[in-house]
Amino acid sequence: MTDETSGAKTNGNSNGAVTRQFLLQQLFIKDLSFEAPHAPEILREAVGEPEVKMNLRHAIRQLEAGAFEVVLHVSVHAQLAEKTVFLVELDQAGLFMIQGYPEEEQRKLLGIYCPSTLFPYAREAISSTVAKGGFAPLVLQPINFEALYAKAAAQQPATEAKEPDA
Repeated sequence: MTDETSGAKTNGNSNGAVTRQFLLQQLFIKDLSFEAPHAPEILREAVGEPEVKMNLRHAIRQLEAGAFEVVLHVSVHAQLAEKTVFLVELDQAGLFMIQGYPEEEQRKLLGIYCPSTLFPYAREAISSTVAKGGFAPLVLQPINFEALYAKAAAQQPATEAKEPDA
């Protein structure tokens, strides 16, 4: 049985004891930076589309049993002819309650579903910030966090095998 409003699953017994929980408790911007070092000149003379590079990473911090802070760091750097058009760095964060999951499932929730939940909010904040900076709104494409997680997991054993034993 699933309680659709809370994301909690019960174990089917008569007392309704919750065995699994995955909840977004709070959503917040932890840090936001916007730079347009060549404005206003770049706004007046810009011809053509800038080259846009995006970097992603996330960090997980356990606050207490079952409570995690997940921070998705998104950095977007736009350049035109070797000049920085703008640079946006955002730390979009969320507090998640995750209880009753085996360790492997919990790692997947933290590595896939939490960043996937945060990304649409980060994408909107970046687009809005770029537009407020005087540039055309930036539309970031969706990210497949499941593929990124799988790629990182595949690289992890190779990294561990290279480390010498002490």
